[in-house]
Amino acid sequence: MDIGALIFPTDKTIRPDRLGTALEERGYDSLWVAEHTHIPLTRKTPYPAGGELPDFYKRTMDPFVALSVAATATSTLKLGTGICLVNQHHAINLAKQCASVDLVSNGRFLFGVGVGWNEDEMEHHGVDPSKRRSTARERILAVKELWSREEAEFHGDYVDFSPSLSYPKPVSNPPVIMGGSGGPVTFKHVVEYCDGWMPIHGRADPLEKIDLLHQMAKDAGRDPASIELTIYGCPMDADIVERYRAAGAQRVVFWLPASAESEVLEAVERGAAFIG
Repeated sequence: MDIGALIFPTDKTIRPDRLGTALEERGYDSLWVAEHTHIPLTRKTPYPAGGELPDFYKRTMDPFVALSVAATATSTLKLGTGICLVNQHHAINLAKQCASVDLVSNGRFLFGVGVGWNEDEMEHHGVDPSKRRSTARERILAVKELWSREEAEFHGDYVDFSPSLSYPKPVSNPPVIMGGSGGPVTFKHVVEYCDGWMPIHGRADPLEKIDLLHQMAKDAGRDPASIELTIYGCPMDADIVERYRAAGAQRVVFWLPASAESEVLEAVERGAAFIG
C-alpha cells in the first residue's frame, strides 16, 4: 500500500517545491493539494467538519501552480489534486491545466475530482448546486475527450464545443479519482468514468460502503478491481492504517498541517515511519 500526503498549500505554509522534495526523499508515493478559489463571506452550507471554517481555506493557492512548482523539484513523486473543484473551471481550460502538469512532471499527475460543499462558492462560478454532479460529469467527460482525441468535440447540457485542437496532451493517461463520502449517486459516477474513489476518513466508514461500489461496478459490467481505493485524510495511526491496508486500499493519504514549515516537516517525518 502506498503512502501519500495532502496539504492546503497557502502563502503562510511550506513552499510546494520544498514539501515535494521532503516527501520524495522519504519515500512517499504522492503529494495532494486541496482547492478553494475563494471563500464568500455568506455561508448557506455549514463546514462539513463542524465548527468554524479554518483560516487556511481562504488562503489556498491555485492547485495547478502548486503542483507545477512541486514537479520541478521532484522526479518520482506523484502529484494530485485533492480535490479539484471541477465545476469551478471551464472544461477546456481545465483539460489544458491538467495536461500541462502531466507534461512538466513527465506523467505523474493524478486527477482527484469532486463537486464541493460550499454552495455560495459554486454559485459565484455560475453553478446551480442542485445540478453540481451532472455539471461535473460533463466537464470531466469533456476533459477526457480533449486529452484523448486529436480533434475533440463535446455537446452536452453544460459543456458544448465544436471539433477543436487542444495541446499539450497528457504524457500519461491520468487517473480520474472521485472524492466524496460514497453512496449510490457518487458510485454511479465513479463506475461510469472514474479510475478510483477517494473518501475522506472520518466522515463515514468507507469500508462499510465498498461492497456497494463493487456490486454497482459488477452490475455495470465493470471489474471492481479496476477501481482503486485511496483514503483521504487518514490519521497517522497504526491500527487505522493497517485496517485500510488489510481491506485492500491502494493508498492512504496523511493530512499535513497548513502551518509553519517546521511543523509540516515534523509531520512528514512522523508519516514516514509508515512507509515500507
